[in-house]
Amino acid sequence: MADHSIHISEAEAASDFAGVLARVRDGAEVVIERDKLPVAVVRPAAPHVRMLSESLRLAKEHASTATLDADFVRDLKAVIDSHREPLHPPAWD
Repeated sequence: MADHSIHISEAEAASDFAGVLARVRDGAEVVIERDKLPVAVVRPAAPHVRMLSESLRLAKEHASTATLDADFVRDLKAVIDSHREPLHPPAWD
């Protein structure tokens, strides 16, 4: 999520889009407005998260020789079982 929001006009966004992107890279969410009404929101992209199932599929596709010991598998299963509910953080987080 963005650290803070900045409201700017369409004209300012058009004249200094590189500056808008610099603010976004710094963690800001930029709300672009026309006549005080929001037109667009530019925010940092969500990080790419790879699921364990995807990692395992990729390892198999690339003929990985990595092995997991029994303790790791047991611990991983315990972690997964203890967090079955989906993660839905509040929008303001």
